Amino acid sequence: MAIVLFIVAGFLAGGVIQLVRSGASKFSVGLVALLSVLATAGGVAWLLPGGD
Repeated sequence: MAIVLFIVAGFLAGGVIQLVRSGASKFSVGLVALLSVLATAGGVAWLLPGGD
């Protein structure tokens, strides 16, 4: 599952770059960037030891 989250984060990071290049609104760039950060954090959290 962590690999899937990292792949999604990569696609979203690429989307942020394309949105910035195309001059999209700051809200849309921020939203996609936030989703990318959350996907990365989820992937890292999935790899951490512990839990049940």
